Amino acid sequence: MTYIALFQPGKEYMTSTANKAPYDIIDRTSEIERILEQRVMVLDGAWGSMLQSYNLSEAEFRGDRFADHTLDVQGCIDLLVLTQPDIVEDVQRQYLDAGADILETNTFTANQYGLAEYDLQEHVYEINREAATIARRIADEYTDGNPGKPRFVAGVLGPLNKMLSLSPDVGDPGYREVTFDEVVAAYTECARALLDGGAQILLVET
Repeated sequence: MTYIALFQPGKEYMTSTANKAPYDIIDRTSEIERILEQRVMVLDGAWGSMLQSYNLSEAEFRGDRFADHTLDVQGCIDLLVLTQPDIVEDVQRQYLDAGADILETNTFTANQYGLAEYDLQEHVYEINREAATIARRIADEYTDGNPGKPRFVAGVLGPLNKMLSLSPDVGDPGYREVTFDEVVAAYTECARALLDGGAQILLVET
């Protein structure tokens, strides 16, 4: 299930002053609601299958920057915003050319727990911010080309691979791998980076 949160007027949103992209956080709720009164807005489609269609090798996933990384990273599609940004951009352009109104960021598992499987948890902020920056630049380009059809960027917050409601140990049902505060901190880091990168919507996917 997907949940979309629009920025609400009068509220302050957490952003980082360090390395911030040159985007002001402007409430677009009324604009989106006005469009929805007139027509259906189209969200882009699947990311995993689109990126898999490029049949990228381990070396291509790594790029020059992560050539000496200690773990295999093939399959970590979130990393492609750093190592293969042209491919990420190509996918987004295909969706916009097909008529999408809203671009998702390529960040479904770009949280500290998902990226830890590849020992990339130190790059959570950078990956989320760069994903939003790429999407926002392309969305703005298409909006400038056709102001009558504005495009928007939805920063994706995907599920964690940890659970708060169930114990991973059947012998200890009260045990939890993470605390509520740790989960809040993980999502806060992602949300802050997405906003800093220019996301106009936060999209929570489960």
